[in-house]
Amino acid sequence: MTGESLSICRIETINMALKKVKGNFERMFDKNLTDLVRGIRNNKDNEAKYIAQCMEEIKVELRQDNIAVKSNAVAKLTYLQMLGYDISWAIFNIIEVMSSNKFTYKRIGYLAASQSFHADSELLMLTTNMIRKDLNAQNQYEAGLALSGLSCFISHDLARDLANDIMTLMSSTKPYLRMKAVLMMYKVFLRYPEALRPAFPKLKEKLEDPDPGKLFIFNNY
Repeated sequence: MTGESLSICRIETINMALKKVKGNFERMFDKNLTDLVRGIRNNKDNEAKYIAQCMEEIKVELRQDNIAVKSNAVAKLTYLQMLGYDISWAIFNIIEVMSSNKFTYKRIGYLAASQSFHADSELLMLTTNMIRKDLNAQNQYEAGLALSGLSCFISHDLARDLANDIMTLMSSTKPYLRMKAVLMMYKVFLRYPEALRPAFPKLKEKLEDPDPGKLFIFNNY
């Protein structure tokens, strides 16, 4: 075999190896939440080992620039957190997905945050402006998503900084947002009691709200 032939064979071997590595890499990114659940069920005897492997794959996914890949990784982390695994190391990645402009991904981020964030989370301060932006979104479902998520991890600082934005939503033309905002103010008062005085006139207004759901809320305040 000539030197040229050997070189061609080596190149072909390298290309085949690269294709195999690329295929494995792409298959890893193709693994969604359903695949994760199925894999855990199929590896009952080696569940811990399988989940440890999945965690390493998720860490690789979170380092990608593609927000779709990151949101898929966060969705899997959310499920693993429900199984009792610690995902506090991924708080920054969760905030990245929460800040996505696409509602589908934003919803995944807020779900993960509502399950894993708590009032003492050190990186919560990074979410203030992002949550304010979502509260003032034109899409009522984005604002509602922010209210629902915030209710699970609101801190003293977030309550203080976002109280006015939430009070504004109490006068929204959309009943969906008015009801959520009124409910959210209860959580704000628990974390930041100073908000009660400026909010009282608006709360009083809500007693005359034509929506009977508001009266039910006040009867249970």
